[in-house]
Amino acid sequence: MRAPLFPRRLLPAIAACALLVMPAAWSQATIDTAAGPVAASPAAAARPNIVLISLDDLNDWIGPLRGHPQARTPNIDRFAQRAVNFARTYTASPSCNPSRTALLSGRAPYRTGMYSNYQSWRQVLPDEVMLPEYFRKAGYWTGGAGKIFHNNQPDPRSWHEFYPSLTQQMPKYQQPKQDGSVTASMSDDPATPINMPMFENMYTAFDWGPMDVPTEETGDYTSLRWAIDKLDALPTGQPFLLALGVYRPHNPWYVPRKYFDMFPLETVQLPPTLENDLDDIPERGWELAHRGGNYHKHVTESHNERQVVQAYLASIAYADDLFGQMIDAIDASPHAGNTIIVLFSDHGWGFGQKQHWRKFALWENILRTVMMVDVPPGASATLPAGSVRGGRVDSLTSLMDLFPTLTQLAGLPAKPGMDGHSLVPLLADPMAKWDYPAISTYDYNEFSIRSGSLHYIRYIDGSEEFYDLATDPLEWHNRADDPRAAADKARLAAMIPTDAAPLGPLVKLMPHHIPPFASVEEYRAYKARTPREKPAP
Repeated sequence: MRAPLFPRRLLPAIAACALLVMPAAWSQATIDTAAGPVAASPAAAARPNIVLISLDDLNDWIGPLRGHPQARTPNIDRFAQRAVNFARTYTASPSCNPSRTALLSGRAPYRTGMYSNYQSWRQVLPDEVMLPEYFRKAGYWTGGAGKIFHNNQPDPRSWHEFYPSLTQQMPKYQQPKQDGSVTASMSDDPATPINMPMFENMYTAFDWGPMDVPTEETGDYTSLRWAIDKLDALPTGQPFLLALGVYRPHNPWYVPRKYFDMFPLETVQLPPTLENDLDDIPERGWELAHRGGNYHKHVTESHNERQVVQAYLASIAYADDLFGQMIDAIDASPHAGNTIIVLFSDHGWGFGQKQHWRKFALWENILRTVMMVDVPPGASATLPAGSVRGGRVDSLTSLMDLFPTLTQLAGLPAKPGMDGHSLVPLLADPMAKWDYPAISTYDYNEFSIRSGSLHYIRYIDGSEEFYDLATDPLEWHNRADDPRAAADKARLAAMIPTDAAPLGPLVKLMPHHIPPFASVEEYRAYKARTPREKPAP
């Protein structure tokens, strides 16, 4: 257990003294943003360090969220005992690129036009100052390793240093081969899967397999090692923002064999499903469930359901191992008492619920994700007593809330135009009043609204889903046509933004890419030439 740096009764006096001795460069700081210079507020206590740790594609299958009874996440579990766990956090988009762009810009996809993995976020937002650049402009040293921005879309201007380089954010990854050997590749997508049977336009990274290599030889470990070495080398007088992006449990689910061995295949439990779950889902929902060639059909026909779940659980255990090593390194460093730690993922994942085996959908298990924040006592003048140890927030929050939270904790001016809300009140009191809805988008003009226990989905063609998770936590019963739900449905529908930004430009598409629709007219034209997905009544 980490002890406070100072007795809590002395913290206000210490903060006041710090105001008197703070260098003028801090008190007169300005931050250049896309909206122009913004005068910084006078500095209070020495600014806190910040460590961001991202575990990619992690749903609620962790101990503190109880999403799967067999998940083994001892390091996340112990971190939750000291951090505030935002247990109902939602992504801005169920795709890596728009989710991370929204988190790191503080702006929603429906504000920016950055909706899809098949866009270049910097092309869509050429002048946007992203979170690490914002802190860099405020005098922070910024560095990172691994997947922070989307895969092959790094942002050199955000960082002083990055591993492997400012222009290459993904390290070499190990891939198993059919003969049992392992090879290193700059691409984590295998040319040919080793376990999942190929089908037309398949994303080849939808694959899994144990590797007979030590953890220390894996790609994510090289990112971890760089981050730990950098942490040890950073001086105590310079505030820093250090980001570590662990790619697992994103697929392909290739991790050392010892993590697979933790989950014997014959014991693996599948998540509960409803056989006819799609019967009351509109046609557009069917399309998303079977998006990209109907993975459900191919997973079930090859009888690989347990193998996929086992591989995901193994990948979570691997990511948790690396996360624990990073936390231990922070705690052993001279920065421990002055470092805010943030754990987050970018969205969830589906494993057969609604016949869906990927992300790219607006259901609860896809939109809900992981976010925890630990603020040590004395680290932030904004929150001198630190965050509540082991607190749990059940109010609805968004990943976009991180940017305004961190600027407030660091004593920096708020970036103009952000769509999130500072979580500082909830860090101080997890039961504080908080009435914001969680708004998510899938591509252009397809929205999810979460408010209280209610969940409303409206697709590009106007079709709808509506659930009350208080009585239907697995979203098995669509009540969009239930007259008893009409008033609540209308209330949530009124929260949908009416001025959604148009879809920004796309990158060159690969065979497995499913491009977003830029308008309802484009969608209707697609439907006119495409066989019906949902069986006719």
